[in-house]
Parts: sequence; structure tokens; C-alpha cells
Amino acid sequence: MKEPQLLSGNEAVALAARDAGVALGCGYPGTPSTEILEAFSRLGGKAQWCPNEKVALEVALGAAFADNAAAIVTMKHVGLNVAADPLFTAAYTGVSGALVVAVADDPGLASSQNEQDSRRYAVAAGLPMLEPSDSQEAYDLTLKALEISARWKLPVLLRLTTRVCHSKTILSRRISPQPPGPIGFRRDIPSRVMIPAYARLAHRKLRAKLHELENLAEGAGGGEGAPELPPLTSPGKLLDWREGEGALGIITSGISFHHACEAAPQASIMKLNLTYPLALGRIRDFAQTVGRAIVIEEGDPYLAEAIRAAGIAVEGKGEPYRFGELNVSRVRRILAGDNSPEPVLPRGKAPQLCQGCPHRAVFATLAKLECIVAGDIGCYTLGVLPPFEAMDSCVCMGASIGVGLGLRQVLPEEQAKKVVSVIGDSTLVHSGITGLVEMAYNPPPTGHVVIVLDNATTAMTGLQEHPGTGRRLDHAPTRQLVIEEVARAIGLDEVHVIDPTDKPDDFAGLVRDSLAGGKLVLIIARRPCILAAPRIRQFQKPKPDKPE
Repeated sequence: MKEPQLLSGNEAVALAARDAGVALGCGYPGTPSTEILEAFSRLGGKAQWCPNEKVALEVALGAAFADNAAAIVTMKHVGLNVAADPLFTAAYTGVSGALVVAVADDPGLASSQNEQDSRRYAVAAGLPMLEPSDSQEAYDLTLKALEISARWKLPVLLRLTTRVCHSKTILSRRISPQPPGPIGFRRDIPSRVMIPAYARLAHRKLRAKLHELENLAEGAGGGEGAPELPPLTSPGKLLDWREGEGALGIITSGISFHHACEAAPQASIMKLNLTYPLALGRIRDFAQTVGRAIVIEEGDPYLAEAIRAAGIAVEGKGEPYRFGELNVSRVRRILAGDNSPEPVLPRGKAPQLCQGCPHRAVFATLAKLECIVAGDIGCYTLGVLPPFEAMDSCVCMGASIGVGLGLRQVLPEEQAKKVVSVIGDSTLVHSGITGLVEMAYNPPPTGHVVIVLDNATTAMTGLQEHPGTGRRLDHAPTRQLVIEEVARAIGLDEVHVIDPTDKPDDFAGLVRDSLAGGKLVLIIARRPCILAAPRIRQFQKPKPDKPE
């Protein structure tokens, strides 16, 4: 045991990864997951931002194909959608070392465009999933996820939520750092090359592994006729059962456990840390020992549906409570069966673009020209709010270009010529470049105009680097992706670079002429984020020569 520390859940995951000797951390910044890799880097771990979550998972998977190499990949829930393609097949290929996929869900939409429940991915992909409820468990279950991954040769999902990611609780380090074994590569074509013949066998192996994990969680070893499975040695339990007083029994997981403990301190509680595969036998035993069993969970009624499907009689929460975060008050209402309208909280101050933000000049121009604006994900999404109200769609990272092109293809010419796609520099690198390829490959009859809001950072998640900044996660210099060169290589007709704040009239004229010209135009509105500019100047200062 080490001295206790006060850490957030994100910092706890990073510390566990460092203590376990994780060789590589990859990810794409996204609230509420961003700080995991930043903390891992500060602790001395090798960490890197990747262009998007799909690439991050593929790089981490490649690292985990090496014997004894552990890797972690981090993302928010919508990032898991981007990474889903390699995720599903990675369940078949497995790993030779260890791989943890840390995904942070955002119930209540504090900083997201949907309220997705990533537990569905564990079932769909067939991958084990662990869920911590606080920083200590974030640390312990990261270690356990790495151990499970190394033993069963599977990627393991570690699902966090906003409250766990950002809340700070006491944590004690459980183990001393262990040096990893020798890292090397062994050829294993049937396990890693997923042609149909190999994939069919891999699917059967995957299901057998999941059955073993279910038996382990049940405490039944390897099942009838199978050898006993040795217990896991890392700290933290897969399941915790606490006897209470009275007839009430609560089945829960994650942060909801703490809300339930405060809302019903006398209840018997079963806390599920392994939420896929589920220990349904233990859950059935628990439900039979209480007079009333109810499932308390944030997000979708995932646990309630799975438990009921197994023929176990449990109550679930009412429909109003699948929206937003839970808290003690809401849990009390669930336990009381109260589905009446909840008190409406007073509205807070609406967010807005910073004073001096270079995006302001762009949206002022688009509003004045009455453009139809296909928007994207970034702090510039705030252009939808007053005083600009200059955004007509926002779907997902990179969608602005495709949506804008679709509108251009079908609208009457008079309206089509008003369509503009707006996208940030980091978002363009993440998933907008293929939109530019589509723009050149299938040009609309009226042409199209794309404005890249290049503020030299990933502003919306805390000023992180990306390939277009020319700096890595630790701000060290690296090769820079030059957006205008990429656009010209794709074959766009016109590429312009302009500072919209320094030359607002010239910018407005450029947009007006581009809309009228009927060509394919990329306008790079380039000016550093007002918050990032001082840091950028600091990073760009020449380093003093070290004395010999």
C-alpha cells in the first residue's frame, strides 16, 4: 500500500496504467476522457494523440499484438462509434499482450451530441467490460482489466462516466510497478488475419473465453467438467454483495452504487463491476434473498433488460430516469416509483464563443449572408446560439462536409448556392478529409464552399495538439500536416488562406465571391485560438542549447 492520494478517475486510470508498465497509450481528446492520456504522459508514460479514435485503437491493437506489451486506448462514447470497425474484429484477433479500451460515457450530455450507453458495445462486440464507481476502483479495475486482457488474450472495455472521470476521491496504490517481460513478435496468422475461414474459428474461441469469464464471475471456476480457473491476482472485485436490513435489494454498477448507498443505506446491495458477461447465477441468488429487487443504473436499462431476459424478477427504473445523470434525489424517486415530472432546474448562463475568438468574424459573415450552414463538432458549434444563429446542422465529427454536399446536390440552385460547410482544423484531420475527397470526386453542379476554422489547436477539449499543429501530445515538435497542401493534392479548384479577424471585409468578400462562383472552394480561416496563442508562442520559442 502506498500513501493515499486525492485523484480524479481519469488520473487514477493513468496511474494504474503507468504502475502496470503499459508500453503505449493512444487516443483522441474528448470530454470526459481527455485527461487520462495527459496524466499518463505527465507520469512518464509513452502517450500520443492520434488523428481519430479508429486510428488510435488500431495503433494500440498493433502494440498489443506484441508479446508482453500492454496498451491503453482512450476515447469518449461517440469516439467508440468511430473505433467500432476495428473493435469488433479485435475481439476475434485477440491480443498477445494486453489492451484496455477506456471509454467515457457522458450521461446528461454535459459535452456531447448524444446520450449513448457504451455497455451495448460490450454485448455487440463480445468483449468483457468493467465499470468503476470511484477513483480507487478506476485504479483497481484498470489493473484488473489489464490482467484479464493478458490472461484471456482479449481487449477489455473499461467504461467510465463523467462523474467518475472528473470527481476526485481518495486512492491508495495497491502494487509496486512490475517490470514487463521481454517484448517481441511471434507470427500467428490464423489468429490475426481475419479471412472467413480463420474468423469462424475465432468467433467460437471468443465465445468460449466469455463463458470462462462468466464462470469466473460466478465463482464456479471453469464450469462443470472444466478445470478450475486460478483466481485473478489484481485488486478489486468483479462483484460485491452487501447484506442489508429489510426486504429491499438493489442491483447496481458504477457511480449509481454511491447514490444507492446514500439513498437507501439499509438496503442489500449487489454491485456489479464486471457488467459483461454478467454473473446471472449470482444475481439470481441475490434476487431470491430479498423481498424486492430493483436495478439502479444510469443510461439505458441495460442491466435490467439483461437480468429480466434471464428470467430473474427485478424492477427497473421508470422511463424518465434513462435521461441524464442520476443523483441521490433521483434514486429516491426511483425507489418510491415516482415517475411524476421532476422539478425544473433554473437555466444556467448559455455558453458562448470567447470574446476575441477568431470564429466570431466567420459566423458574423455567414449570418449576414444568410448562408445555409452545415456545421460540425467543436467549440465553434456555439455559432448556432445568439447572436449569430448561423448553423443549420450538427451531426457528428466530419459530417459538415458530407451534409453540405448532400444539400448542394438536391436543393434548387438559388438555395444550393448558399450552402457552406464549416469545420475545425482538428475535426478536419479527424474525419473531414474524406469529405474533401467526396467533394472533388462528386462535385455538385453549383460547386461547394468549405470553411476550415483553423485555430491551431483542439480547443473544445482543452487546447490539445493534433497533426495540423506540428506538435505531439507533450508539445514536442513533429512533422506538420498542412491543410492547404492536402486540399490541393485532393484536387480542389481554389484554396485560400485568410485571417478573418484581421481582414473581416476581405473575408466577407471572399465568401460572397466563392458562393457566387460555382466552383469547389476551400477557405482556411486561420488565426490561433485566443486562449491557446500564448502557449503556442511559448512552444515555438527556440530551446536554449544544453551545456556540453
